Amino acid sequence: MRARLSDIAQQAEVSEATVSRVLNDRPGVAPETRQAVLTALDVLGYERPARLRKRSAGLVGLVVPELDNPIFPAFAQIIESALAPTGYTPVLCTQTPGGVREDEYVEMLLDRQVSGIIFVSGLHADTAADHDRYRTLTARPLPVVMINGYASGIPAPFVSCDDREAAELAVAHLVALGHGRIGLITGPDRFVPVQRKVTGYKAAMNRLTDVSDTELAELTELSLFGVEGGEAAAGRLLDRGVTGIVCGSDLMALGAIRAARQRGLSVPADLSVVGYDDSPLMAFTDPPLTTMRQPVAAMAVAAVRALVDEINGHGAPHSEYLFRPELVVRGSTAVARTAPADGGPKRQRPTPSALAVSA
Repeated sequence: MRARLSDIAQQAEVSEATVSRVLNDRPGVAPETRQAVLTALDVLGYERPARLRKRSAGLVGLVVPELDNPIFPAFAQIIESALAPTGYTPVLCTQTPGGVREDEYVEMLLDRQVSGIIFVSGLHADTAADHDRYRTLTARPLPVVMINGYASGIPAPFVSCDDREAAELAVAHLVALGHGRIGLITGPDRFVPVQRKVTGYKAAMNRLTDVSDTELAELTELSLFGVEGGEAAAGRLLDRGVTGIVCGSDLMALGAIRAARQRGLSVPADLSVVGYDDSPLMAFTDPPLTTMRQPVAAMAVAAVRALVDEINGHGAPHSEYLFRPELVVRGSTAVARTAPADGGPKRQRPTPSALAVSA
């Protein structure tokens, strides 16, 4: 035992008496010194005494869609990191087509007596879904926080990226490059983020171009989320003569690039493409993807803080917190080769309201 004490003391650069006080959880040791001794234990491979092991404050459910889209693992990772200092341990529940449904995961989490649940892009974002499931949870009461999507009448905090502004900024970026015939590809219209993107796209197109409402309907393609959905929708838009495409996700944007190349077109020389999310690795695609960045870190930390406040009885405001997207300019957008005769940009164009970031 004495040899162990001397090893730990040497590693932590403290006296053996100090090590003994820390191991026996006695007072009189500065917090930074206590932490140095505990770190020395970990480095030397010694198991911490049971009395010194940090007890979990409880479990928190984290329900996310499939992990194929890299934006969802990004949310999960940051939420897990933000929960760690609070003492709560996340229980990750991922959904796959034909797999365990959200309601089934919730029942499993309730059986584990979780202290709260964070939903990322869940059924709360689906206007066709029954939202009474969430009211039932909050009535238990069980604290819940929703990320990306909003449903009125649910007494819970909501955290979202401003999808309308994201679409407007993407259109403004393409218009500034001389594009006038700009298409939109996004998911099914029953989802709140999709509805907001469509609204922002149409508002920007009406303000910045001469494209008619009838043409706007033809330039709006609602498809399945993912690469395949983006590829199919982009093919239809290319048939209608678009020179730029705004996409509802990075994966859809990669599908649009694939569709262009299958026709022998070059991105961005023949077609400019803007994604959404700035999910990991988008800076390393070919070409590097211009995209609207979701502030994932800020959103995830805000969601965790709101949930912990709810759990601790502090009562986080039951409203929606909107976070501003950021235009990240890379290699998938460029100046239009020729300005179209009809539907081109208007002469007066306001400057985009967010700073473009080159990455």
